[in-house]
Amino acid sequence: MLPNDTSKQRRFSKKWILSMVALLLAFSVLSACGSKKEGAATASPSPASTAAATGNPSDVIATYKEGGKITRGEFNSFISVNKMFSPQLAQFMTDPAFQQDMLKQMVTFRVLSAKADDKVKADADKQVTEQMKAITDYFGKQEGGMDKQLKDNGIELKDIESLMKMSFYTMGSMESKITDQAVQDSYKEQAATHAFDIATVSHILISLKDAATQKDLRTKDEALARAKEVKGKLDKGGDFAALAKEYSDDPGSKEAGGTYKDADINQWVPEFKQAASTLPLNTISDPVESSFGYHVMKVESRSTKPLDDTLKTQIKSQLAEKSLSEFAEKEYPNLIQTNNLPKPEASPAPAASPAASPAASPAASPAAK
Repeated sequence: MLPNDTSKQRRFSKKWILSMVALLLAFSVLSACGSKKEGAATASPSPASTAAATGNPSDVIATYKEGGKITRGEFNSFISVNKMFSPQLAQFMTDPAFQQDMLKQMVTFRVLSAKADDKVKADADKQVTEQMKAITDYFGKQEGGMDKQLKDNGIELKDIESLMKMSFYTMGSMESKITDQAVQDSYKEQAATHAFDIATVSHILISLKDAATQKDLRTKDEALARAKEVKGKLDKGGDFAALAKEYSDDPGSKEAGGTYKDADINQWVPEFKQAASTLPLNTISDPVESSFGYHVMKVESRSTKPLDDTLKTQIKSQLAEKSLSEFAEKEYPNLIQTNNLPKPEASPAPAASPAASPAASPAASPAAK
């Protein structure tokens, strides 16, 4: 993955309107990360140093249709909860463009969550209870515990719960409007672009570096020679699973005989994905080079993931997120009545360079995806 580009991080409009959507899924990842990661930043800058909007917390900074209003204190809490889960936001806290788009997110979530019916709210409340337990368990294991995290960010536990409820109510309401036909149409559309392609692939990886330490294991020539040795043994009838356990440097599959069963091919690096998509079935490949080293592969099956309940839920969430983003972009300007936050300065349009041409642009690397 390429490093984040600062200019891209400043394109807030669509990214931050969905930041809490991402937060809804965050805690299954957090739980897997363990209580403390070496080098992980768990402490946030003090609220005073990153205050998004200073002044009286009771001051009204924005109003919207049907009598809605947002105070300075409410807005600061909203941003601080986001920052608690994404500490990198601290660098943008005083940026007018960021503040404006966080206001857009807050108003959008407030308006849409208010439209949730009783069933949506009941289902969402159960999920919020589960998520709040996951949150308190996770941050409770950090240095200083949950109390320190709340203090560092200038918020209370109720601020997190309020935002979680608003987020779940919003998404639940949006998802309830997605029809089965819309899900089926989206499935067919995405399946046509191979978004749901799966394959059962066995492979033996001969790596250049140690997966845990990233120390050099062997040169490229040595790795290729070892991969050819493995292929030779397989061509002579060697047992794939036994050879995978003996030779493979892939900790994710070697104990399973080198096999990934019915796996999403889109998760793999381009070279491995290409091979998994095109190799003849049930044949031993020549060594396939990727950024990890050399793979000796055997593709056992290829198919399209069926539209089961899990995939229906995934697609429904995708469509709801799209609807949420469209609502924010199209309806928000009509909702907002007053807005006292600082406005971003207009940036002059860049002058076109006479030397710039498509031919002069470097070709994108196939690995940069």
